[in-house]
Amino acid sequence: MRAAVVLSAVLFLTVSCSHIGDDERLIYVKPAAVSRSVLIEDFTGQRCVNCPSANDEIARLQRDYGDRAVIAVGIHAGPLGFYTNSRYLGLRTETGDAYFDHWQVEYQPVGMVDRSELLDFSSWNGRIRQQLAKTAPVSITLETTVADRQLSVQATVLGVDVAPGSTLAGNLQLWLVEDNVTAFQLMPDGMLNDAYVHQHVFRAAVNGTWGDALSVKEGETVTRRYDATLSDEWNVAELSVVAFVYNEAGVQQVTKVKLKE
Repeated sequence: MRAAVVLSAVLFLTVSCSHIGDDERLIYVKPAAVSRSVLIEDFTGQRCVNCPSANDEIARLQRDYGDRAVIAVGIHAGPLGFYTNSRYLGLRTETGDAYFDHWQVEYQPVGMVDRSELLDFSSWNGRIRQQLAKTAPVSITLETTVADRQLSVQATVLGVDVAPGSTLAGNLQLWLVEDNVTAFQLMPDGMLNDAYVHQHVFRAAVNGTWGDALSVKEGETVTRRYDATLSDEWNVAELSVVAFVYNEAGVQQVTKVKLKE
């Protein structure tokens, strides 16, 4: 009798399962929404007397919105930038000059929020509010390791809110940024400050000046890995990777992660 009951149960389960259609076996679950972050590209220079005021504005914005919501990169470039010489440490880079020329920067300080048009720093707050109100179409996760000044970084991009049937196409860009760099700076009063502490200083592009082409659909994950050698002049404890996805519509998402030794 017991065997008959068990056999009946098995037959019931078999028959019941046979009525599940193929379209009911796999149900698509939309990825969880992620908070949007914005990128400020601040074109600055050590010989720019008004640039400390822009840096103060960045600090205020990060206090108001959080340093995860507002990620800044100080790109030292152009005629007010300064290359290292025998006497002074300079923060200007050739890659920074390439960005300066590409975006046709005419004065400093000036910057872009999520690669919109160049804006005076007094206008950054309004653009940040607009961008933070939008949804983030992708999320970016970074994993970093450092050994003997050799950096390995893995970037994972997940399509979070991409239109059905569409692909978000653009570029993935990774930058190295250093905080708390002590170097001279001309101040608003015209005086030279030899002990000025610079924040979020652009150091190098990990994956080329303009990054790598990337396309991702909603629910799809794209993973890239990169290696780089860290200059002896940089303090590894203060270095971070800033990663962002951008296209013709601007920066779609950005994140910043400190290096782990």
